[in-house]
Amino acid sequence: MKNKVGIVTAAGNGIGRASAIAFAKAGAKVVVSDISEKAGYETVRLIQDEGGEAQFIKCNVAEEKDVKNLIDQTVKQFGRLDWAHNNAGIGAPTAPLTEIDTDRWQRVIDITLTGTFLCLKYEIPAMLESGGGAIVNTASTGGLVGTPGLTPYISAKHGVNGLTKSAALEFGKQNIRINSICPGMTKTAAVENWSQEAEEQAKAFESGIPMGRMGIPNEQASAAVWLCSDQSSFITGINLPVDGGETAE
Repeated sequence: MKNKVGIVTAAGNGIGRASAIAFAKAGAKVVVSDISEKAGYETVRLIQDEGGEAQFIKCNVAEEKDVKNLIDQTVKQFGRLDWAHNNAGIGAPTAPLTEIDTDRWQRVIDITLTGTFLCLKYEIPAMLESGGGAIVNTASTGGLVGTPGLTPYISAKHGVNGLTKSAALEFGKQNIRINSICPGMTKTAAVENWSQEAEEQAKAFESGIPMGRMGIPNEQASAAVWLCSDQSSFITGINLPVDGGETAE
C-alpha cells in the first residue's frame, strides 16, 4: 500500500479508526473522514504520531454534496485515488417490524446503504482516472443472515452486500475491485459498553462464537487492508465474513 492514496469513512472511532491506522502503517496516505471533527482529528493525530501521513475531511455520507466534496478534495490534494474503505453505517434499536419508526428506518438506509452508494458513485470515476483501484465496503454478518428485531440494520447491510456484488461485476474489466467485509460481533467502544451493561448476555453470545471470543477492530482493519492491497489482486465481488466462524454453521 506504500504511497497509495485512499479514504476511510467513519474513521473517528471503532473499526474505521483501526482501519485508517492500519492503512497508514501499511504505507498508504490516508484521508480520514467522519461527521465528528474532534474524533476525526484524533485519528489523524494517532496516525501522525506513528509517522504516518493523514489528513481530515469532514463528511456526512448521507449528503451527496459532502461525498462529492470528499472525493474532489482528496484528488485535488493528492492527485489520485487508489483505494477506499466505505465504513460508515449505523444501527437501530431492537423493535418488532410493525413498531419501527419510519423515520428511523429511513435514517439507517440513508447512512448505511445510500451513503455507501454515494461513496461508490464518486470514488469509481476518480479511480478510473487513476487507472483503477480497490474498494472495501463494511457490511456485517447481519448482511448474510436475518435477525429478528433488527429489520432496518439487516436490510441495509444486505443492501450493501448486494451493491458490492453488482458494482464489482460492473467495473471488474476496468481494473476496479470491490469487496465487502462482514464483521461479526467486534469489541468497539459501543460493544464494550454493552458487554459491561449486559454482562451475562454478552458472555452467552461470546460462548456461542465458534472461536470462543468476539473480534477486535484491528482484525476487521487487517481484512480491509488486505482486500485493498495487491495481495488480493484476483478477488472481487466477495462478501467476506470476519466473524470467528459465526456464519459457518
